[in-house]
Amino acid sequence: MRIEWLNQGTIASASFSGMSRRSFMKAGAVAGGGLVLGFVMPGAGRFANAQQPPAKVYEPNAFLHIAPDNTVTVQVNRLEFGQGVQTSLPMLIAEELEADWSQVRGALAPAGDQYKDPAFGIQITGGSGSIAHSFTQYREIGAKARAMLIAAAAEQWKVPADQIKTVKGTLIGPAGQKATYGAMADAAMKQPVPATVKLKDPKDFTIIGKPVKRLDARAKSTGKQQFGMDFKAPDSKVAVVARPPVFGAKVAKFDASKAKAIKGVIDVLEVKTDRGGSGVVVIADGYWPAKTGREALAIEWDTSGVEKVSSDKQLAEYKALSQKPGNVVRAADTSKLAGAAKKISAVYEFPYLAHAPMEPLNCVVDLRKDGCTVWAGSQFQTVDQGAIAATAGLKPEQVVLNTMMAGGGFGRRAVPTSDYLVEAVNIAKVWQAAGHKEPVKVIWSREDDIKGGYYRPSHVHRANIGVDAKGDIVAWDHVIVGQSIVSGTMFEPMMVKNGVDATMVEGMGEPYEVPLNLSAHSVKTNVPVLWWRSVGSTHTAFVMETLIDEAAHAAKMDPVAYRKKLLGEKGKRHLAALELAVAKSGYGKKALPKGQAYGVAVHESFNTVIAYVVVASVKNGQPKLHKVTAGVHCNLAVNPLTIEAQIQGAALMGLGMTLPGAAITLKDGVVEQQNFSDYTVARMTDMPKIDVYIVPSTDAPTGMGEPGLPPLAPAFANALFKLTGKRLRKLPFDLASA
Repeated sequence: MRIEWLNQGTIASASFSGMSRRSFMKAGAVAGGGLVLGFVMPGAGRFANAQQPPAKVYEPNAFLHIAPDNTVTVQVNRLEFGQGVQTSLPMLIAEELEADWSQVRGALAPAGDQYKDPAFGIQITGGSGSIAHSFTQYREIGAKARAMLIAAAAEQWKVPADQIKTVKGTLIGPAGQKATYGAMADAAMKQPVPATVKLKDPKDFTIIGKPVKRLDARAKSTGKQQFGMDFKAPDSKVAVVARPPVFGAKVAKFDASKAKAIKGVIDVLEVKTDRGGSGVVVIADGYWPAKTGREALAIEWDTSGVEKVSSDKQLAEYKALSQKPGNVVRAADTSKLAGAAKKISAVYEFPYLAHAPMEPLNCVVDLRKDGCTVWAGSQFQTVDQGAIAATAGLKPEQVVLNTMMAGGGFGRRAVPTSDYLVEAVNIAKVWQAAGHKEPVKVIWSREDDIKGGYYRPSHVHRANIGVDAKGDIVAWDHVIVGQSIVSGTMFEPMMVKNGVDATMVEGMGEPYEVPLNLSAHSVKTNVPVLWWRSVGSTHTAFVMETLIDEAAHAAKMDPVAYRKKLLGEKGKRHLAALELAVAKSGYGKKALPKGQAYGVAVHESFNTVIAYVVVASVKNGQPKLHKVTAGVHCNLAVNPLTIEAQIQGAALMGLGMTLPGAAITLKDGVVEQQNFSDYTVARMTDMPKIDVYIVPSTDAPTGMGEPGLPPLAPAFANALFKLTGKRLRKLPFDLASA
């Protein structure tokens, strides 16, 4: 693997062992004192290792603690589930604080108003917004803390504040006075928080822009990192649920006698599940007896009154609907289609996709009359806290939601219905109603996760394009059919216009200057759907970039040159990313071995542009991806190592969409896949060589968690066209039927 960064430099020496929230509370109690800038420690529930009075709250709420031993702990207001925010966000504070990076730690913040995303107004990890939205916020916190430390030193040393320097966690006075941040922390805590601060010029950065190893790397690589699945509250019991085979179905009757006869099973109860359904929960001393007990249940399901979707029938309906105009998204003249010199007609098919993170869903619930404490890897803390409270009959402030490290999510842990957490609270309620008091740990198996719903929606696209004799696109009529992921959620009022979910059509048209006439049909059906890494761009990028490639072929132009021709004023960053990827890949200059071909795609999502130049081949009828060269325009690269990792992971996930078996299908309302044996995800053996190059910029950073995924599949498909002459119109790839 290779990566080039905006700023080259040596990797800072650091201790990479993370600190859990609980460990920090214990350490804080022992250390005593320290500068706390808006740092508040809500009660960790009845199982905290240590309790202490909440620290005094300062503006801006609640992110930074400097201990007497000079350890700097940064509260990360997001979920860390592999994307690297537990390192990148502390980097922002450490830069402006002038901290010693080797003494910086990250801790995951619980749910709290002070931790809300500055742009979204709720606590969330999504939309590739962690760095983009908190870039200024976290830097200001660091700068204000530094100003308070300087003010305290100036007061003690009787010198002007502007004569004090800060270097790697040390204050240095004009006469050689020295004090560590930790030694000055108590005095600094008494200083007023500055209303405004001057932030560094990017040219003066010493941490931001440098490749910094992750703070959680050592704990994860040595198996010491605690994830949500690892956490168990004292005396807690394990719960697994038999959920209805059709979404929204209910239990008609069940026989639990064989389940209750299994050693370790404590109780078997009926419980409410998502979408108005019901299921049966088995609660036991451990996961194995609970799982075995569930397998021994005899359940009859009532599926009357719920739609039973079948994928083949749905696809036929979608295709028929795509032949009719939908609700208008973007209007353009299509009259020139009839007289075009060349015409492109295409229908694209995209299946449902499961998120399938490595760590399935789980949480621990300790429900009491006066409150509820939950431990979960939540992407959606504000919404989840409110849903837990409503289900438990409590106020949100009575719910402590502790954010646990998660093993992936890709959107599945940010559900507007808070499905798995609401279900867990309902389990706790029926458990207590049956006379039990212990906390419950709800565990989803891999099968539960893949069959359990909330998928990337299936879609059909229909395109008719006219190209004139000069190779210019003179008309483009396009219809999209699929489900809305925001319908019925809090996002519907702001994201649905003229009956169309904006996420369904995002990425269509721009920045290319093409006369696109775009409409869409939003279909309602009994399959729960949700955002999936890079949301609508998972299908729109594939359609756009393969059609642009096809238009280039019709125009008898090089696909890179054709894209450059179509890029308008809004495409300057696209051009920079594309030219960088092309230059570094050898495209157009370096001859490939026989049987290999280049493919190109460029796409913007979450304000970041990714261009891919890939090298592919076909052997024994099977496509193979050999190399990916990425040109990345994300403005300022806060941590180039994280950007490299995001591109690697997103590209591999994008590749996974092309592999045979990468589809969720339904028959008579039942999901047919259940595990990695019949639902394909990309594996290490599929991983191509990836080189990552970042366009230099000092502009405020844009999102990186998702943009690396969309252009991979179309770049791959475009390379396969050069090898086979076949245009691939659906995912996953099927060369035999193309």
